[in-house]
Amino acid sequence: MSLASFLEWLALTSGSVSLHQSHYMYLVVLTVHVLALTIFVGTALIIDLRLLGLFMGYMPTSVVLTRLLPWSLRGFLIMMISGLLMFYASPVDKYNNLFFQAKITMLLLAALNIWLFLKTEYPAITEWGHETLPPTRVRLAGGAALTLWAAIIAAGRLIPYQQYWFN
Repeated sequence: MSLASFLEWLALTSGSVSLHQSHYMYLVVLTVHVLALTIFVGTALIIDLRLLGLFMGYMPTSVVLTRLLPWSLRGFLIMMISGLLMFYASPVDKYNNLFFQAKITMLLLAALNIWLFLKTEYPAITEWGHETLPPTRVRLAGGAALTLWAAIIAAGRLIPYQQYWFN
């Protein structure tokens, strides 16, 4: 089965049709997505600004991460679940949307950035975590994360408007 035929089948399932046709349920999912986005991005913003050395330099980075990562993770998980539900509501349209494709590509890059940070820099946090200005590689990870999340939000916001840009 090709991806296109799988997405067409998925779009015809009763759950997808119901979610797509229900104005209220889709709006509830969208609202949950945006609220989870605010939790995630708010906490990620503080974390990344700390990694850049631009915010809360008086507080050890490990303390900032310990306090905010659980909230960030919860926001991210809720955001991913609600995002998958929005995709499920119209999988063919979303898959064929250039802004959606850009968003997913940048999400993968953001995940790679986080993974690389956790594998390479985070284990040495006891060495640099008390510094007001973290090492260059840590700042690059924070800057990349901020840039990617801003671009992901912009691309996500443009998804419904592809027709105005390309038709």
